[in-house]
Order: sequence, then structure tokens, then C-alpha cells
Amino acid sequence: MELYQELTKDVRFEEGLKSCMNCGVCTAICPAAEFYEYDPRIIAGIVQSKDEKRIEELLKSDTIWYCGECMSCKTRCPRTNTVGLIIMALRSLSQELGYFAESEKGRQQLAIKRVVGENIVNKGYCVLPENLVPEMHPEQGPIGEWIYNNKEEVYERVGANYNGEGEGALRKIPQESIDEIQRIFEVTGGFERFDKIEYFSKQKAESMGFAEDGNNYSDYVDHIFTTNNGKHNR
Repeated sequence: MELYQELTKDVRFEEGLKSCMNCGVCTAICPAAEFYEYDPRIIAGIVQSKDEKRIEELLKSDTIWYCGECMSCKTRCPRTNTVGLIIMALRSLSQELGYFAESEKGRQQLAIKRVVGENIVNKGYCVLPENLVPEMHPEQGPIGEWIYNNKEEVYERVGANYNGEGEGALRKIPQESIDEIQRIFEVTGGFERFDKIEYFSKQKAESMGFAEDGNNYSDYVDHIFTTNNGKHNR
């Protein structure tokens, strides 16, 4: 498989890479570049070079997962390139080929799929209050823990309709809407992508010594959710 040719099949790649001259304006404006070992200019240069080896290295790296997709790069590029769109195409191909499992940040795609992805298709929300488990989100501190333990009362007091029928924030999404969301995922290949993320993740989990634990490799999920090798920041 020629990776560059696969990238060109993605409309986001076609829209994102026009004629980069490596001026570095995208890097200068990029919030992620300030904190991570991430340089949009270099990424644009690598894919524009059509160097298959370097593109494969990108697909297997942490680098393509640092972008926050804020699209600041689009607003400043003098030649209307958009590295954020290039990143989308790279991420998609990395998931398709299973290369995402070769990097620490890439492996977190499984956690995102199981939490955010499954929330969307089953409940109509990206993140729900019950997902904010204190043990997994210590950054929220004691106040976050208190809110989690008292969420029904808290959300009622602020006027939310938590898991309720009818209107209001955090309401239960009607089944008709959930069915429509699921049809969209089916038609667009979203469910197929979910299956591939699961397949390649399980292969990686077993290669790292994690066994099926009766709860769909939950130990591996906990590992990728909480592990940080400390080498990502500048």
C-alpha cells in the first residue's frame, strides 16, 4: 500500500494540503506547538515530500494525536493550507491500518471510542456526568468528587433535567434520535471504524501482556487511560 496515495483519497487531505512553502506561520500560531513536541510545519513538509517511510513513522507516532483541531493554522496560512485537516486524514489512516496502537497517545483511541464514541451512539451525548469517575479524573479535585457523588441533587438544583423525559439539559435523548444517530454511523462507516479500533487494540493489549479479563480488556483500558511516559511536553 502506498500511504501517500491513500491520504490523497481523503477529501480533508485534499483540502488541507495545497502548496506548503514551509514558512512556519502555522507553527507560530499553533497552541499545541507551544506545549508539545509538535510542529505543524514539519508535518506538512513530511506529507508533501511523499516519503513513505516518514509518513509511516508519522502514522505510528504520538505526534499526530497532539493537535487540538482548533484550526488556527487555517486562519494564518498564506497559501490556505490547513494542517488540522491533514492531521484528520493522518489519524483516520492510522486507525484504518492499526498504526495508532504503536504510540502511547494513539492507544488512547480505544478509551475515547469506548467512552465518547459509545456515549454518542447509545445515549446521544459525548460525555455524561457518570463518566467523570473521581479515580479516573483526579484533576477535578474534591469538589469534582463531591459533585459526582451527589450528581442527581446537584443537577436538579441548577435546573438540569438529568436523565429525565422531555426538555432540558442532560435530558434523556429520545430513542428516535438515537436510532437516527446509529443509522448515520452505519452509513458512514463509523461502526466499521469502531470495530477496527477494538480489533487492533486487543491485538496490542495481548502483545503487551494484558489478558481478556471478562470485562473486555478493562485493565488495558485503565492502563492507556492513566499512563503517561512524561515525554510529550516540550
